[in-house]
Amino acid sequence: MLERNNIKQIVEAALLCADQPLSLDQIVAVFADDECDRVIIREVIDEIERECEGRGYELKRVASGFRFQVRQSLAPWMSRMWQERPPRYTRALLETLALIAYKQPVTRGDIEQVRGVSVGSNIIRTLIERDWIRVVGFREVPGRPAMYGTSKAFLDYFGLKALDELPPLPEIKALLEPIEAELAGAGPEYAPPLVSFEVDDEADIEDAVADAVDEHGAIDVLPVSGTERGS
Repeated sequence: MLERNNIKQIVEAALLCADQPLSLDQIVAVFADDECDRVIIREVIDEIERECEGRGYELKRVASGFRFQVRQSLAPWMSRMWQERPPRYTRALLETLALIAYKQPVTRGDIEQVRGVSVGSNIIRTLIERDWIRVVGFREVPGRPAMYGTSKAFLDYFGLKALDELPPLPEIKALLEPIEAELAGAGPEYAPPLVSFEVDDEADIEDAVADAVDEHGAIDVLPVSGTERGS
């Protein structure tokens, strides 16, 4: 049996080396059967969590397990270490993600009914590619539309252990307000992006424009004649 202090050092080292949260089973697997038991490892994790209080980092319990992370309150200072800006998401994408998180399982039609506008396919595609949402089933109605729910990766990214830790909806709406204000009050220097796209059928133009608007918030659409399209 290893000494408790050695067990603690090994657990800390494992958490620091991992590139993703470690579950209790993964931490236990680091040790041989005769080195320690599961109960001691649980106690050591609790001890490490307490010792992080008052420090610039914390041992955070998320859906996939445990990880060390910088405290959220220190993010403004840490962000200065990287020149690359974090990705910006449109209000439409954030609203869609919030509806899925709070109302899951939901279909694309459910989301459109609440938002009052169509949900661009690019938004669903982006959320799936980010592994924030997944298909959890199909509704037994004509067409059998896919029903979406959030994933463990969604909980991990937002530092949550379970869905019941989601903040109240009014707080989410408050977070979205600055995004709306930025788009609405950008001033005369703001110009919607010029977006180009190709469609195989003119009937698909409306869907393509809707997807572009959902992605960019606002766009300039320039008419193109059949000759200019090469037809």
